[in-house]
Amino acid sequence: MVKAAVFLADGFEEIEALTVVDYLRRAEADVTMVAVPVVTMKAPDMPTGAHGITVRADCGLEEYLRKFYDELPDCIFLPGGMPGAANIGADERVLRFIVKCFDAGKLIAAICAAPPVVLAKTGILAGHKYTCYPGMEDGLSDYCGNPDNMMKCMKGSTLVRNVPFITDGTIVTGRGPGCAEQFSMELVRILFGEKLAARIHDGSIQR
Repeated sequence: MVKAAVFLADGFEEIEALTVVDYLRRAEADVTMVAVPVVTMKAPDMPTGAHGITVRADCGLEEYLRKFYDELPDCIFLPGGMPGAANIGADERVLRFIVKCFDAGKLIAAICAAPPVVLAKTGILAGHKYTCYPGMEDGLSDYCGNPDNMMKCMKGSTLVRNVPFITDGTIVTGRGPGCAEQFSMELVRILFGEKLAARIHDGSIQR
């Protein structure tokens, strides 16, 4: 069974996060929603989105890493939203896990603010094409810590504008909440193939 981990912290973008969870579960993926701890959370497993929607995650970050650090998922997904993406990117354990999954050839997916705010500082965008919410790339120096580290982390990367998503190797990045459905279907296509993706596409009455 295809396994996916979706990381959520207070301030996550609800449309992006839950659309991906929904479509992957329609494809019968084993999706685990993982709560990244933030002091503002109402409960350890209950992050609240950027628009006030609270969800109950399947487990907290510490529990997830304890169980699955050496049993990597096939895909990890980071939704955008602020300060959600910043809260995820501030947790070094998540950053190390992203790199570990990337080095193992797993699918790394991020949308909206998450590519520049989270993925950039891991260095995995170096040499890759990516997209993100318009204007978020302006803060790359801050997200990466300083201009020198940004140059190192983003060396050879290319920002592609005005596309709903872009796939480059094992990295899929998306532009924003309005692109969440197309982005989600791309993950289904990669993880499950064209045939199942077409069936889910038709079943959800997409044009």
